[in-house]
Amino acid sequence: MNKFFLILTMLVSMTSVGQTHKSRTFLLVHGAWSGGWDFAQVDAKLRSKGDIVYRPTLTGLGERVHLSKASINLSTFITDIVNVIKYENLHNVILVGHSFGGMVISGVAEQVPERISQLIYLDAMVPNDGESARDVCGELWNGMIAPYVKDSLVLYPFGPTTATPPGDVPQSLKTYTEPLKISNPLVKKIPTAFIVMTKNGKSNSLNDQMGLNKARERRWKIYQFEGGHYSMREQPEKLALKLQEVLPKGR
Repeated sequence: MNKFFLILTMLVSMTSVGQTHKSRTFLLVHGAWSGGWDFAQVDAKLRSKGDIVYRPTLTGLGERVHLSKASINLSTFITDIVNVIKYENLHNVILVGHSFGGMVISGVAEQVPERISQLIYLDAMVPNDGESARDVCGELWNGMIAPYVKDSLVLYPFGPTTATPPGDVPQSLKTYTEPLKISNPLVKKIPTAFIVMTKNGKSNSLNDQMGLNKARERRWKIYQFEGGHYSMREQPEKLALKLQEVLPKGR
């Protein structure tokens, strides 16, 4: 009899644990020159809480660098993520885009808004209808990015990369120059948040122009996060907590 009650107590306990955290589906989209590897530690942290996590690498980057070619454009990247959603049969997706990844998730939302329960722009680009990533960059493009355009590629402009993988790699120029069509009214119904990285409580004015100012105009929820632009590299555990903070309670 005592053994019976012990088993019953264990089952009740397991049920209670399951009720404290409902499994959520995160789809993490990395930024320019990067890869799914960038979110590995964030992935581990979210999974430890019982969440389901996907962190695909966009064509021609990361471990898919062998597929790099001049014809890869923004549509290629968008299709990469749309196909993950379709082929994995994902619903109620929490779609997160870091930096350049904001361009990608904006395009994904245009195509499959019914599959997305939350959009999170992580210090990311926010395009208007008809804008390319180059347009969104504005003055930053000529001053910082243009000097690193070599033939059909944009080289990593922020210092040397690691000698061995994983690391940042060149990215097709067309991914920056292809404009994005934004017209699906259903996208406006998706809860959307913007996480802005700050230093001593202040954001970067150039980054503000690329994303934060538009987020304010659209009245998205805005969350401050102290630290550098690459939060998934510098403070992955805190980023995982911040992503959870953004979500409405009970989700």
